[in-house]
Amino acid sequence: MRTARWYAIGAVVVAVAGGSLGSIPRPVGAADISAYPARASIRDLDIQFYQARVERDPRSAGDYAQLAALYLQRSRETADSRDITRAEQYASHSLELRTGRNAMAHGVLASSLLAQHRFSEASTAARRLVALDSTSVSARALRAETEIELGQYEEAGQSLGSLAMYRADLTVAPRLARWQELHGRPEQAHRLLRMARDDASRRHGMPKEQLAWFHLRLGDLALRYGHLSEAERELRAGLQVLPEDYRLLGTLARLEAVRHRWREAIGYGEQAIRHALDPATLGIVGEAYAATGDSSKAEEYYHTMEVVVLQQPGAFHRAWSLFLLDHDRGVSQVLGKVLEELKTRRDIYGYDLLAWALHKSGRNAEAREAMAHALALGTREAMLLYHAGMIERALGADDSARHFLQSALTTNRHWHPSQPAQAHAVLDSIEAR
Repeated sequence: MRTARWYAIGAVVVAVAGGSLGSIPRPVGAADISAYPARASIRDLDIQFYQARVERDPRSAGDYAQLAALYLQRSRETADSRDITRAEQYASHSLELRTGRNAMAHGVLASSLLAQHRFSEASTAARRLVALDSTSVSARALRAETEIELGQYEEAGQSLGSLAMYRADLTVAPRLARWQELHGRPEQAHRLLRMARDDASRRHGMPKEQLAWFHLRLGDLALRYGHLSEAERELRAGLQVLPEDYRLLGTLARLEAVRHRWREAIGYGEQAIRHALDPATLGIVGEAYAATGDSSKAEEYYHTMEVVVLQQPGAFHRAWSLFLLDHDRGVSQVLGKVLEELKTRRDIYGYDLLAWALHKSGRNAEAREAMAHALALGTREAMLLYHAGMIERALGADDSARHFLQSALTTNRHWHPSQPAQAHAVLDSIEAR
């Protein structure tokens, strides 16, 4: 799952993905983290160092900004949302002490708000950062990302258009790649990401987390468009760089799930969960146990997924909402939440979730209208096309249903463990009629 799907994309260099909180029940076999690798130990020592500095000098805006950046980095590695909250708090305090000449604090604040899916606030913070230095490429790229998340596509197009000449910049290339994906050009997205990955691998001193993220991003892209062998190569290459990265392990679990290799999916998923309780991975492992006939273990993972989601910052989690809809659970609650979110965040995936919730509520004419918004950019994503096809089928529009379902299968015959088979079944029933 993406934020709302069967996959989780990692942070784009300066923006960080969210994670889990505190004391929560873990499924059997999901061991606690007892030790960090050397890089994490060094980072924790840095946190202690700057924590001591701000205690000695509570007026140092620079030290608070450094501390905020370190907590943001740790949250990206561990998916612990408490660190995201700390990053936001320390960055805000740094800016209270000094607004000018404090770009680091502005950037960390914007990124920590993005990580919590507080996109409107993140957009405000990113715009302030650009106002401080309109020549900053990374600041302008960050602003473009917030515009994409909010569904402000006209503004995002203008922002990214002004950055086109910087396509080789490692903070710009991933955003441009995502823009190409949204507009149905995954091949161009792949080209941009591949060049960025190669550039990152050649740079001396490139943090391992960032290099591994480029492998993750390419692996995720390949997986979402049905190139399973390429996806596996990229994900394993990422693990060579960062062997315990929970995002790479979780995506490998998803890869094995769409291959119906359930034991392998469970193995990779449980490795990932030992490092971070990511809701999407918990859902994948639960589905894998259900497929093997172990319904009690599946429910255990589903329950843990729910607890993790409810303890995350923010009240709305798209991956969890899609999971509920796919299992015909909590449909009215999901519908209410997505309608509320669409008041401020009108992106295509929000409209897709609205369409799917309306479909599950039996309101298919309204679902068709919402789905038109979801497909407005020309995005070629199998999940969206499948949803559109199933809505058309429910309306009795067999020709349209056939078009969308065949397009989904042409785009990617492996986008989900079970939905491609459902698409084939519907197509067979249409042909039989």
